[in-house]
Amino acid sequence: MALPHLLLLLSLHCSLFVALVSGWKTLQGSPPVVIARGGFSGLFPDSSLLSYNLALKTISPNVTLWCDLQLTKDGVGICFPDIKLDNATDIIAVYPDKAKDYLINKVPTRGWFSVDYSFNELANVSLVQGVFSRTPSFDGRKSHILRVENVAKLVKSPSTGLWLNVQHDRFYKHHNLSVEKFLHSLSTKQVSISYISSPNADFLRRVRSNSGLKKTVTIFRFLELHEIEPTTNKTYGALLKNLEFIRTFASGILVPKGYIWPVDSELYLHKHTSLVSDAHKQGLKVFVSDIVNDVTFSYNFSYDPLAECLSFIDNGDFSVDGILSDFPVTPSVAINCFPGVRRNSKKQVDTLIISKYGASGDYPACTDLAYKKAKSDGADVIDCPVQISKDGIPFCLSSIDLSTTTNVAQTKFRTRKTIIPEIQKGSGIYTFSLTWNEIKTLTPSILKPYEKYLLFRNPKFKNQGKFITLSEFLSLAKGSGVLINIENAAYLASKRGLSVTKAVLKALQKAGYDKPRSPKVMIQSTHSSVLKVFKDKSKYERVYKVDENIHDADDKAIEDIKTFADSVVVKKASVFTQNAAFLVNSTTTVARFHSFKLPVYVETFSNEFVSQAWDYYSDAFFEINSFVIGVKVNGIITDFPKTAARYTRNRCLKHGKKAPYVNPIEPGKLLRQISKSSHLTPSPPLPVLHDSNVTEPHLPSVSGTFPIFGAAR
Repeated sequence: MALPHLLLLLSLHCSLFVALVSGWKTLQGSPPVVIARGGFSGLFPDSSLLSYNLALKTISPNVTLWCDLQLTKDGVGICFPDIKLDNATDIIAVYPDKAKDYLINKVPTRGWFSVDYSFNELANVSLVQGVFSRTPSFDGRKSHILRVENVAKLVKSPSTGLWLNVQHDRFYKHHNLSVEKFLHSLSTKQVSISYISSPNADFLRRVRSNSGLKKTVTIFRFLELHEIEPTTNKTYGALLKNLEFIRTFASGILVPKGYIWPVDSELYLHKHTSLVSDAHKQGLKVFVSDIVNDVTFSYNFSYDPLAECLSFIDNGDFSVDGILSDFPVTPSVAINCFPGVRRNSKKQVDTLIISKYGASGDYPACTDLAYKKAKSDGADVIDCPVQISKDGIPFCLSSIDLSTTTNVAQTKFRTRKTIIPEIQKGSGIYTFSLTWNEIKTLTPSILKPYEKYLLFRNPKFKNQGKFITLSEFLSLAKGSGVLINIENAAYLASKRGLSVTKAVLKALQKAGYDKPRSPKVMIQSTHSSVLKVFKDKSKYERVYKVDENIHDADDKAIEDIKTFADSVVVKKASVFTQNAAFLVNSTTTVARFHSFKLPVYVETFSNEFVSQAWDYYSDAFFEINSFVIGVKVNGIITDFPKTAARYTRNRCLKHGKKAPYVNPIEPGKLLRQISKSSHLTPSPPLPVLHDSNVTEPHLPSVSGTFPIFGAAR
């Protein structure tokens, strides 16, 4: 009896030694494994050839292909994500009125099941995207259900292999089908299975005793804490407390991410549990599931799936041994590019990271909290859109209309709502209608650009922070570059008697930003008339913002821009055109400005997956990478500066031979794989920027005293 325990201790000692030498805190000290659930199922139909091939092309070599094993009526093993075929195929159209009722884990369930069809009968059935929030554009590709043997043939060295997940062994046994018999048939065909997982302890015991599967690693899959494991009749929560028992029939465990990083009812993280270290002490590997890019996860990660992956592998306390994901390229990047990368790590590219209203993805825009977060997150330049109060105090706010980012509409100041066509179409309560002391009493509101998708930003802090004057901003930003954005200057000067440009110049001078060796100052505007005011201030970089989407600019327009600006800002759509959230092609915009030696900054980069084209795998890393590496933009303007700043420090950028996941996305490549039945309507071509779009009269001088309010509502 002592020998097995001695061998286990020796094994654990060796694993600990390897871990200490390699730096990885996995059980054996090797990098975590990436498991592609049904291939790249976050984009293509789960378990389709398209899905598996994309996983292999973007992640290889460190990828394991996951196959949810189901059995057909004639005993053929297929890879399919659910026991019900109607969840991710068009079987309802192929075999209408063929639904059956079965007990699944003692629960009556109606649907179309593989046990009622031979494999040949399923040849007419096509795989479709089973998650409604994902694009259905690839459903018409006639992706057929694959045999396990077909998927196994896709695995080529040095890939880490094939993972079979067996969820319903008892159901198939009830229908006179044997998963074990099928597994034995695979071993006789020289099909290698790297891992087999199951939530059934007795099934894993039988797998371990199968002589043909001695090299296969058995993994016990934990379901939700309250669910009952059929062999022991105990909850998975209870079994979690007896890892020594799990070790008798499994070499590892697969757990939902909440087992390791639990969250409260509002989706904020608790302290991580000791599960990983406890399991490692028992010699058990730990794999984590439910790592998905396109769902709402803990607000602590700011909609950044890469940050979530890093919390499981690079937190200083532990590392899981593998990550199961629908978007396997994200954990692959986390493992290969970011371990050990910190705020003070050396930048690998010179791209400027410029905040958008501070870290407005995490806190209300232009508040002290948003600016402090942007600075601590590593933004190179922090921005202040300057507005001006009724009593002439310049301050930072994302909009001249207080209604968009404050509670002003719920206060006594709501009666000051006016319509001013020169500023916007609808009515608003404008900054110049309230004194600074009145504005300071307002409560800030966090921006909600993707509210219609039910994606909200940091709700616990949605009304936190305070608004600050331009002078306070310049003091807070010391040590960082600053970008001062000036809009509506002509209206304010001619109609309100307020000079924003003079207020900005005075504040910069008072804060010492006009002195030699002071931090970088950028003055941005969509109006050439504003930038011309700063022509003699060579210390300041004048930034012209192109407000419309364009695909090119003619020589005359660029030559004109060079007379009043030192750089330009364009929108993302002016660099890569899109159609139905798919990239179509690259424009010549950046190259044209670069040919005239004008740096180009691009906005706005957000973390929410709905803000990105499908081509970027629902991960901000790939979008940023395509702009930085693909077209070499000079700066990224983002409301999540932490994500962008971390990108510039990733170690994969310094490698001479780029991994497939570090290459920029090729526009149009994914679009070409869409089924012709999708019928995407071509988008109209973007215009060229002409000189007439750029030229405008000089900024009017400040004159007279004017009424505070505009036209009656």
